[in-house]
Amino acid sequence: MTDAPSPAATARRLMRAADRASLATAQQGWPYASLALVALAQEGSPLLLLSNLAEHTKNLKRDPRASLLFDGTAGRVDPLTGPRVTVMGEVAEAADPALLARFIRRHPSAERYAGFADFRLYRLQAARAHLVAGFGRIDWVEGEALLSPPAPALQAAEADILAHMNADHARTIDLYADRLLGLSGEGWRLTGVDPEGTDLRRGGVVARLDFRTPVSDAEGARAELVRLAQSARGMG
Repeated sequence: MTDAPSPAATARRLMRAADRASLATAQQGWPYASLALVALAQEGSPLLLLSNLAEHTKNLKRDPRASLLFDGTAGRVDPLTGPRVTVMGEVAEAADPALLARFIRRHPSAERYAGFADFRLYRLQAARAHLVAGFGRIDWVEGEALLSPPAPALQAAEADILAHMNADHARTIDLYADRLLGLSGEGWRLTGVDPEGTDLRRGGVVARLDFRTPVSDAEGARAELVRLAQSARGMG
């Protein structure tokens, strides 16, 4: 019998699986909610690519405090039985090409406008998060606990891992989607690898495949990807 994941791990998994969130900012004393595309840094910090012309960005320039609602309730007859997490913190610009590249891999359409003069990448530094994992499963999570331990070696190797997998193991990625996640179709691609798993995308659909154990470098990621491939082939 395995131990149940901690509230922090449950919240982080929900965040990693999402490609969008409701963004709440302050506008003249009123809560202002909008839809935002999100990606996560490897350790779990939310990333946003925002235009200076957008109302939410204008709000953040005046008051950097914000919250993001990640909704994992899709497909449920009663959405209130499903998981969601609200992450609160302060938003600041993130002038890091590696983080921008991670965002664009998660959202390929963003490549069209990422270089526009009015767009900037932002990172939310979480202060607290409120997790509702279903009826009676409610927890507050402190910001530091929300993040996984840094894995600089994996971060440095991520782009090469993805390029290799997408170029040389496309069929294996389709098997991940089909046999491990129950998702049909060909042409799935890996868009990210972090210590806890890997992100997939096909057209407008995203998916998440968790590792059995956390990894910290390219060798560990390769071992988990091979294990997942063997598991998928064994289900044929």
